[in-house]
Formats: sequence, C-alpha cells, structure tokens
Amino acid sequence: MLKNKFYIAISCLILSASNLAAQTLSLDNVLNTIKTNNPQLKIYDAEIQSMDAAAKGAKSWMPPQVETGFFMTPYNTKMWKANEMNPGMGNYMLGVTQMIPNASKLKADFNLMNAMSSVEKENKNYTVNQLKALAKTNYYQWLVLNKKIKIADDNLLLLDYMIKSMEIRYQYNMDKLPTYYKAKSQYSALESMILMLQNDISQKRIMLNTLMARDKNTKFEIDETYEIKDFNLAISDTTSLSKNRSDVKAIEKTMEINQLKIVAEKTKLLPEFGIKYDHMFAFGEQPQQFSLMGMITIPMPWSTKMNKANIDSFQIKNESLNWQKQMILNEATGMISGMNNELTALKKQYEVAQKSIIPALKKNYETAILAWQNNTGDLFATLDAWEALNMAQIDALDKLQSILAAQVEIEKQLETK
Repeated sequence: MLKNKFYIAISCLILSASNLAAQTLSLDNVLNTIKTNNPQLKIYDAEIQSMDAAAKGAKSWMPPQVETGFFMTPYNTKMWKANEMNPGMGNYMLGVTQMIPNASKLKADFNLMNAMSSVEKENKNYTVNQLKALAKTNYYQWLVLNKKIKIADDNLLLLDYMIKSMEIRYQYNMDKLPTYYKAKSQYSALESMILMLQNDISQKRIMLNTLMARDKNTKFEIDETYEIKDFNLAISDTTSLSKNRSDVKAIEKTMEINQLKIVAEKTKLLPEFGIKYDHMFAFGEQPQQFSLMGMITIPMPWSTKMNKANIDSFQIKNESLNWQKQMILNEATGMISGMNNELTALKKQYEVAQKSIIPALKKNYETAILAWQNNTGDLFATLDAWEALNMAQIDALDKLQSILAAQVEIEKQLETK
C-alpha cells in the first residue's frame, strides 16, 4: 500500500511538472499579470492610498492653545496676602485659546487634498499603457521568432535530404563536389541562425518574466495567435485623444488641482475667528475673575502679497500646461497618421509576398528540385531557388513583425483599453 501511494505521488508530481513546463500564456494573460504584479504599478497604488489617507484630515482644526502663569501680580510677595489694610493683590491665570477656521477654507482644503490622487491615478494608467506596449512588442517579436525557427527547421530537413542525395549521387559522378560543400555550408549557417533565434527567444522570455515580476527563468510558451488590425476607421482627432490618453488626462487633472489651489489661496484672504477664555485665581480676599474675548484675523495688503502671488503663479502654470497638452495632442495625431499610412503600405507588401511572391518562388523551387531529381537540372540552380524562397519567407516575416510593431505603436498612441 505504501509503495502504491508513493508511485501515485510521484506520478502526480511528474504530471504537474510536465503541465508547468508546457504552460502557454496568451497575450491577455501576460498583460493581466503585469497589471497585477508589476512593482512599478504597486508604487503608484501606495502613493494613491497615501494621498487619499492624507485627505481625510483636511478638515481638521488648529489645536487649542493653553496658557498659564501669574497675571498682574506684584513682585512683593507680602502684598499677595490679605491684611487689615489690603485685601491682597495678584492672580494666577489659566487660559485657553481656540482658533475657528473659516468653513470655506476647510472645504477648499478638503477639495484640494481629495483631488491630489487623481493625477497619480492617470500617471499609473499612463505607465500601464507603456508597460503593455513593451510587453506586446516582446510578445510579437517572440511570435515571429518562432515562425522563423519553424521555417529554418523545415529548411534543415530539405538541405539534409539534398546533402544525403548528393552523397549518393556523387558516387556515380552525378553531382559536383562544390555544390555539395555549398549545401553543407548553408546547413551550418541555418543551424547557427537557429541558435541565434533561440537565444533571442530566451531574451524575450526573460523580459516578459521581468515585466510580470516573476522568476526570470520561469519557462513558458506563448499563444501564437495574432490579429492584423485595421485602423482606417479609428478616430484619432484631438477630442477623442483627450478622452483616451492618460498623459493628457494627467495634465487636465493637474490643471484642475491648480484651480483648486487658487480657490484655497483665495480662502486665505477671508477672515478667521477665534475665542479666548482666561480664568484668574485671585490671591488674598479678591474675587475670582475671568476674561472672555473673541478674535478675528483681518487680511491686510501687506499680509496677502504671498497669497496673491501664488494665485498668479498657478494661473500661469495652467497656461503652460494647456500648451503642453496641445503639443502632446499635435504630436500624437501626426504620429498616428504617419504610422497608419506605414501600416497600410506594410500590409499591402505582406499580402503581395504571401499571395504572389512566395507561391511563385515555391513553384520555382519545386520545379528546380524535380528537374535535379530527374537529372535534367543543376543543383546550383536548385540551391539558388531554395535560397530565394527562404529569403522571401524571412523577409515576409520581417514585414509581419513591422506590421505588429506598427500596430503596437498606434495602440499605444491611441491608448486603447
């Protein structure tokens, strides 16, 4: 029984290990993991929580001021006590002062503190968009690398078949030795290229693991499905970009905060009230006394210069931020338009390669190898036909990578969710 349980446990471990090794992540899996685990985004979460926590104390009052000491007390201590001629002189005072802040000022401070985290939220969204674009770029590069390795593996089989056939045919003087060595060199070059491509994939895996905040050596594969998108109908005017782009929203939120700062500065020009109560413990036979006074701060021209200067400063800052917003939108619309034109041209080139160039070169290669097998063609021509087909396939994959890269850039500029 113990032995059977041991075998079952080992089998479960082997199955789980094989499942782990065969883990395949889709692009959505990668992007969701980045959004959940990336440390850079957790920094923003902590900052937002910190600002929201600070906003809870925005309506607090100033602490009361307590004072104590002697009040109108003679230096001669003999005069403190009552006697036949004098009822006593001097007091020991205990007082408290409380300033009552203006309700408009408290409200303005609360609105300002409550809005501070809104900029960090948009900055976080902007960083999410940048990380997503970086992840997509590496993911699609890995996808194209896999396709290049598949083509290289298929070509290795073809060259291996040619080399073995030439070894047999050479014995009967049916092929030339230089052709044999040319095929061998191309075989070695393909093996070297596969090693290079596999190393590139390892780099992409490390980068994606880093973005997902996982162990850098975690093994996984990617889902090789992809979509070539059409952005011809995408609205990329400044109005829609303002609604979608987080960096523009962050600028708008900063302008709103500056406006709230202006309101807060203006409330500092309003009077504030206070109350002061003092109780005197009289010496001798004097009666107990108290003092109750109200206070008001009166903003004067010499005390409000800094507040007025701050108001002017925030207004000028908002003007600068507005121009910065216009600059970003202008650059983004130009970049989207240019990338969309480039994407359209790349898609047409890729379509021509897939529908015309590669099929024609494939037929040329098939005709050449058939002629060589029937001893009516030369192997040099066959190798040249194969090389042309191979280069066309690799070039088509390079165009596919450029298409996917252009898509990522346009999506980054549009900040599609």
